[in-house]
Amino acid sequence: MKVMSFNLLCGGAGGRDWKVRKEMVVDTISKAAPDTFGVQEAHYDWIRTLCDGLPDYAFVGVGRDDGKTKGEYSAVFYKKDAYTLLDSGSFWLSETPDVPGVKGWDAACVRVCSYAKLQEKATGRQFVHFNTHLDHRGFVAMQKGAELVAEKAKQLCPDLPAFFTGDFNVTPDSAPYRTVIAGGFRDARLIAPVTDNGPTFHWAVYVTDETEEAESIIDYCFVKGDVSVKTYRVIRETYPGALYPSDHYPVLVELDLPPVH
Repeated sequence: MKVMSFNLLCGGAGGRDWKVRKEMVVDTISKAAPDTFGVQEAHYDWIRTLCDGLPDYAFVGVGRDDGKTKGEYSAVFYKKDAYTLLDSGSFWLSETPDVPGVKGWDAACVRVCSYAKLQEKATGRQFVHFNTHLDHRGFVAMQKGAELVAEKAKQLCPDLPAFFTGDFNVTPDSAPYRTVIAGGFRDARLIAPVTDNGPTFHWAVYVTDETEEAESIIDYCFVKGDVSVKTYRVIRETYPGALYPSDHYPVLVELDLPPVH
């Protein structure tokens, strides 16, 4: 199966405007054909665009500001004909994770994590996909947010494989990254025998923009449990007019789940 993480760039102006890029985003996901994918910076109109443009998928997730439709989603999409949704939910990266719209610790923004517990119809195999967007300024919030998701994974799926995707706003040498690893997750980028590696954030949406100083690895797909990672790919395709679909490259991982015993 294939799992994707994609920061869509919430708004933007001019060539960065989401309405200019929305068909590119839908096309990028459609070509990659992930079984499940997590999106970040997806406002309600983005969610509706993905639902309309990718009718084979259903999603779980809520707007971070009110637990309904207001604010950015960290939604998880899945192929509805291939998987059965067994459980789902959202929690906020704050001292009160069950209360919508609360900024945690020193965060600049409200942050949410959504998850889907899924069962593959053909095999009965089960797994949980977590997806989030860590804060971009508050270091305590980044660290505590990573700790919270790792702890939730232990509670919600102690014996099941799990994926953890998202824009973490930190590089692999950071404490929040190490916290995720210490929580039992592995970075698919490092364990895939076949990789197409490189930065995941490039800032610009035009190929001709100067991006080198801003490029970094901040988007991830982590795996937990008996998961065999086959390939890791950072998708860098562009579209007519020298446009990228977003200021982040989507990450696509191919993997195998353990058989049902």
